[in-house]
Amino acid sequence: MLLFLLQIDWEQYRPEKLFGVQILERTPAGLTVVYVIGLSILVFFLFTSFIGNFNRPRFNFEINLPKEVRKKLSSRATNRSLRLWQTVFFILAIGVYGFHVYWTYYADENNEKFQELSYKDLRYRRTTAANLRGWMFDRSGKLGNALAYYKKDSDGDIVRAFSLEREMAHLLGTERGTPGLERTLYRKKANPMPTAWEVLTKIKQPDEEKRDVRVTIDRALQTYIADQLKGRKGAIVVLNPQTGDLLAMYSNPSFSLSEAQSLDDWLKLEGNSKDKPLLNRATREYYVPGSTFKTFTMISAFRNNKQNSVFVAKPEGFLPRGSGRPIRDYGGSCSRCGPLGIAEAYQYSSNQYFAQLAISVGKVGILETARKGSILPVETPGDATRAGFYSDIWNASDDKIANSISPRQSTIVVGKKVTAYDVGLEGIGQGYAGQMTPFQMALIAAIPANMRGRLMKPKIEYDLKPEVYSQVVTPRQAAQMRQIMALVPTAGTARGAFARVNGIVKTGGKTGSAEKKAPLYDKKTGKLRTVTKKRRNADGELEEYKSPVMYLRTDSWYISIAPIENPQVAIAVVVESGGGGSKTAAPIAARVVLKARELGLLGEKYTPKVKTKPTKRRSNRRRR
Repeated sequence: MLLFLLQIDWEQYRPEKLFGVQILERTPAGLTVVYVIGLSILVFFLFTSFIGNFNRPRFNFEINLPKEVRKKLSSRATNRSLRLWQTVFFILAIGVYGFHVYWTYYADENNEKFQELSYKDLRYRRTTAANLRGWMFDRSGKLGNALAYYKKDSDGDIVRAFSLEREMAHLLGTERGTPGLERTLYRKKANPMPTAWEVLTKIKQPDEEKRDVRVTIDRALQTYIADQLKGRKGAIVVLNPQTGDLLAMYSNPSFSLSEAQSLDDWLKLEGNSKDKPLLNRATREYYVPGSTFKTFTMISAFRNNKQNSVFVAKPEGFLPRGSGRPIRDYGGSCSRCGPLGIAEAYQYSSNQYFAQLAISVGKVGILETARKGSILPVETPGDATRAGFYSDIWNASDDKIANSISPRQSTIVVGKKVTAYDVGLEGIGQGYAGQMTPFQMALIAAIPANMRGRLMKPKIEYDLKPEVYSQVVTPRQAAQMRQIMALVPTAGTARGAFARVNGIVKTGGKTGSAEKKAPLYDKKTGKLRTVTKKRRNADGELEEYKSPVMYLRTDSWYISIAPIENPQVAIAVVVESGGGGSKTAAPIAARVVLKARELGLLGEKYTPKVKTKPTKRRSNRRRR
């Protein structure tokens, strides 16, 4: 029999021979399928025998015995003990199996801590390194504008390279910490590991999937906004309000991707509490928005038909009902005294007007507008501190991509205990409206900038179709707000910063300045400055403790839209300790608008004409 088996040509029965296609993986795949089938049969018999224990046939001497006697039989007691331990074993097995299922299939998508620590898994790092990622192109799709690519190093090895190592660091991410686009875009594009059955039954070898990706970022604009924040702390966000395309986003201080290759270097960056280079200030740092938030209050007024309201600004300030504290304009009095309408109040940034307007709109109106604008309304200040990340705002093809660049959820407190004075402060971007990210402020600017009054979901994958987040206002209301916003750079608080721009592009915007307490660091050592204080412990005894020294900084803000007749960019700029909005942030925004025009991002009407030198005509006359 053995001699007979050895004489058979088993090659003709190999799976690849039977299917007519040479795929080397089919033999082990076929053996795997056979193994799984055999294992399934074994598990089936084990399971049936486990169930059968509960219905086993009784011995003859047990048939007519009383129930009380049968319970005391040693065989019955033994069976009960075995069943108990079988049940315990079964529950433990299910628990262990469920544990592995969670960490294998679900933790990678839903557990943020697991994502941050995945770089420590050697198997994960080997798998990542073994699969070459595609190239990443900017919105132009040109080879010369690649953001991530491969090249040969000095040793002749193929290595991953980035054209904007510092400028794109927060978006691309590293192999450690929270994943960025480098760890999410390509994992989505790559084919998932096929099962043994798929390998065995597929007739054709699947074609290699194109793994190159194209993002909405404009490489030149990204480089430019990074230059604008040199030597400063802050963030800039630029997006297209009509499509949601993220054109540029930068946070400073940043870091170079090559600085975060080793674990020691990455931990050093993480430990820099003064500069926080790993923190993306554009999406994950809260700021007090100041007067730029009056744009949100204006949107709320239009949604609640309060846009025609007239309020009086007084030298002594506005005193909300039930409060002994007046709300005054910047400088202590009123920037524009007397009766004001919404346009003039917005133009001259009247705190008194917008505080009264917010109270008139009411907490319900503010709450509804917040939801439409992707801001989370909460009941108490404590709820605001527990807000997480908001990945649903992104228009993305995969949840992992949205999670990797998800912003912190901006919040506003509108609970029962919020007083009229508190609502007035929220109307001017202070108090309980003080948890806004620059990314969120760009979205607020994008609402009136959208021709249909919609908030579009931002996106970073170029090939995705635009997606609407919410219908916030009507197209007519959006057009009216754009005309109001146009007063600020032409005749309002930003007219000086936009003097050069006004003759080229008509824009709209809003300045803002906001005071915020921040910890003080020593300029020489970079260490946190502290002061020794005393407090009573649980036993009532005095004890000393170190408290950080705080100082009051003034952050500079500006939001901008351009061109006003059909906005193609919505911009948010914040500079920490930059002073007034017209002093620092507005000039930066003005330069970004001009750069966007130069790059052709404001539409054909504003694209500069390329001057070509006239060619010299050749003379047909012969030289004598």
